Amino acid sequence: MTTPMSVPSLHDIRAARTRLGTRVVTTPVRELVDDAVAARLAPHTRVWLKEELFQRTGSFKPRGALTVMLDLTADELARGVTGVSAGNHAISLGYCARELGTTATVVMPRTANPYRIALCKELGATVELVDTVHDAFTRVHEIVATQGRTFVHPYEGPRTALGTATVGLEFVEQLQHEDAPLDAVIVAAGGGGLTGGVACAVKQLSPHTAVYVVEPEGADTMYRSFAAGSPQSIDKVRTIADSLGAPRCEPYSYALNRQFVDDVVLVTDDQIRDAMRLTFRAAKLVTEPAGSAALAALLYPLRDQLAGKTVGLVVCGGNIDATTFGTLIATPPTAGA
Repeated sequence: MTTPMSVPSLHDIRAARTRLGTRVVTTPVRELVDDAVAARLAPHTRVWLKEELFQRTGSFKPRGALTVMLDLTADELARGVTGVSAGNHAISLGYCARELGTTATVVMPRTANPYRIALCKELGATVELVDTVHDAFTRVHEIVATQGRTFVHPYEGPRTALGTATVGLEFVEQLQHEDAPLDAVIVAAGGGGLTGGVACAVKQLSPHTAVYVVEPEGADTMYRSFAAGSPQSIDKVRTIADSLGAPRCEPYSYALNRQFVDDVVLVTDDQIRDAMRLTFRAAKLVTEPAGSAALAALLYPLRDQLAGKTVGLVVCGGNIDATTFGTLIATPPTAGA
């Protein structure tokens, strides 16, 4: 593909997956066959789940982080890594650093779920807490300057996208012998690293498959960027799906999504909670809000558009504690929702 930016080729994506080896697992793919789901969708709509919440560390994040870190020199590895995250990327960096024999210092907003903070520490990461995600990026750059650590971005860059593209590669190839190929794939966006990588792989393997990105209304950086035609930012994250709360869209991620994604749609927090309840009932999965955002998109903004289609949903993560999960799914819809 001729393009001014670096686009992962299928050869490169397959090589990256081989290089990741057993440090990541090939997560299950399952058709969601359930009366409660069928009742909510148009007739003959089929749903397949890519259960990335069963990835090591509970989310897709090690794919991108390891792909970046495997290219570090011995000296760079010795100095360690750092990163910004509301949880999943930080957890991933702790795991990746341990796997590669180095250390990680992660910067998280104080609002991060205590369960995720505890997981980071269990994996050996040093955790620093700051007031906001914007403050976290400022602090990470200070750590790079004073400690010499390598900043592993949570979603931006060609190596990150190369790693996340392995999700799309697996998804399509795991279903290649099924009777109904995927008409569409829906994947949730934080900053766009996962969505760009997945879309890049899916479109090269199956050009007819539409790829939709979903964001919460309270963290709509990719939606705003598509509308404006350039990377945009938001002043504050306002959603229960905190792992989708990127403060801004970065140039490479934006360009990759712009090239391969068909459309970006938005869902409300009430719709995400509804999807979490249905995921729990029908798939018997406990997801963080981000992990059910793709189903929320299929239940709401994309329901009629994808009526009667075979749709793949990326269940991107499940790092949530029992108390928070129970509170979220028990919360009634807001007035007028």
